Amino acid sequence: MEMGRVILASLLVFYVILRPTEARPQHSEDASGLRIGFYDETCPQAEQIVADAVAKLYETNPRIPAFLVRLFFHDCFVTGCDASILLDGTPSGEPVEKNSLANGPSLRGAEFIDDIKARLEEACPETVSCADTLAFAAHDAMVLSGLPKKHWPAGRRDSETSLAANVEGNLPLPDWTVDQMIEVFVGRKGLRLEDMVALIGAHSIGGAHCGLFSNRVYNNQGNGLLNPIVNLAFLEELKGICPDPNNAEQMQQMGDPIVDFDLNKTPGKLDHSFYTNILEGKALLYSDQVLIDDERTGKFVQTFADDQKTFSHKFVNAMLRMGKIGVLTGDQGQIRKICRSVN
Repeated sequence: MEMGRVILASLLVFYVILRPTEARPQHSEDASGLRIGFYDETCPQAEQIVADAVAKLYETNPRIPAFLVRLFFHDCFVTGCDASILLDGTPSGEPVEKNSLANGPSLRGAEFIDDIKARLEEACPETVSCADTLAFAAHDAMVLSGLPKKHWPAGRRDSETSLAANVEGNLPLPDWTVDQMIEVFVGRKGLRLEDMVALIGAHSIGGAHCGLFSNRVYNNQGNGLLNPIVNLAFLEELKGICPDPNNAEQMQQMGDPIVDFDLNKTPGKLDHSFYTNILEGKALLYSDQVLIDDERTGKFVQTFADDQKTFSHKFVNAMLRMGKIGVLTGDQGQIRKICRSVN
């Protein structure tokens, strides 16, 4: 009996010693130099500060998730996830990324990163990079849009340069073909074809100005370059929202409205309805609609349209992979105190 108590006591001590290690797994750096829990020692509240700030912004502006996800994409796809998209200027004085034609006034969200970064600086001065702030904010935006929360690796540092000239050819355009998109997503950025189709699913939230697709609405017979919108009822609905670019009076009266990508369904949710829209011929952009016409991408469109859980899983993992493109780590770059300017 006594021997049994000794054994039980020994087992309990052994369990108590092991339990803390099991409850908090250690995360080592991956090939990109990033790791989960990067700020556990230097700023343990960093991720919560960002999450709280994004949630607060979302209360008053439900478009916040679309802004932040797009901003992260536009950052990573130029010179890597280095916060170069946030710079207003650099010592060279050359035009910066955010002022390129592919970005310009339509790219929103930088002002929100300013607010979040200020909170981080107050809590942990000169510790959390702007690149990681943007990455954390994009993750929280995804969660608010209905996707599962995930451990997000960090350790990115900030670029000291930003050039508008680097943008051209790195950000997909509304009239791109599947071949052009594959060349960038897979050929230049090293992502998988499945990642490409999943990431384009970010168009489940947000919207596009009529000017980006009105040629498809009012020239739907095609000119050898752009295919017609398949769903005729949807076409008529868009004509009630968007002015005819060839009608000066309409253009003056109606301006250039924004139309939700996921019109009439769930425009605030990052879900698989984007892919069902493609199957129904209701994609706003040519570059989205043609995904179903190519056997290399069409199979993924069908898979994601059929199953929300599969899309959610693939999208989150594709965002994780995208977040490791061209990162600066270690002694590279700097930790900018203000995201709009170098130190």
